Amino acid sequence: MSDASTEPDLDDLERRMDGAVAAFRHELLSLRTGRASASILDPVTIDAYGSQMPLNQVGSVNVPDARMITIAVWDKGNVSAVDKAIRNANLGLNPVVDGTLIRIPIPELNEERRKELVKVAHGYAETARVAVRNVRRHGMDELKKLERDGHLSQDDHKLYADEVQALTDRHIAAINELLTAKEKDILTV
Repeated sequence: MSDASTEPDLDDLERRMDGAVAAFRHELLSLRTGRASASILDPVTIDAYGSQMPLNQVGSVNVPDARMITIAVWDKGNVSAVDKAIRNANLGLNPVVDGTLIRIPIPELNEERRKELVKVAHGYAETARVAVRNVRRHGMDELKKLERDGHLSQDDHKLYADEVQALTDRHIAAINELLTAKEKDILTV
């Protein structure tokens, strides 16, 4: 087993699982907790210039106070696309257009909206868990192939499979911890 191509790349699996956790962490930033934050708009992409662009590439996002976000759209032609993208992003925000300035008042979260946000967070968590499990499945398939091709003994297969499962368990636990913290943050009045 000295040939590197005949051993499973556990570092690659871990990197990919880390990526799923990082993507989940980023998605959680978009869930608002009652205070204005520019990161709320991170998942919003605008259909502009023939492609999907992040909001910060079509305008300046500012947070003048705890209950307001403003976007100064650079090209007047993109104002309606920005407005539409924010409304369709399922963030519970209602932008107000004033020329090339879009104001987004951040409403106080009521109990119903808090519960909706927790459901969205749970959906993000499940997507992240599925991504981690897909990486696990890919790793297990790689192990089976290596064993079938004679590059890995049954005992080594079992050892590597246990390591892949431990990686998976650790990343799923990290996702669950992030979800629990965000849920507490959302539900705390």
